[in-house]
Amino acid sequence: MDIRIGDVLKMRKPHPCGCDRFSVMRVGMDFRLRCEGCAHEVMLPRKKAEKSMKAVFRDGERVQL
Repeated sequence: MDIRIGDVLKMRKPHPCGCDRFSVMRVGMDFRLRCEGCAHEVMLPRKKAEKSMKAVFRDGERVQL
């Protein structure tokens, strides 16, 4: 899956703050994601992050999964 720094991921489950969109800060074996609602940063293993993605947005446009 082609995920780049700066992409916005819409996840299946929302963050406890209620926002379901996360921006990508780091890509590798783990993803560092920042919640768009409260700016909390989380690290997720690549496999778990790819499994829980619903959509990917790059430059404001939706990217095909």
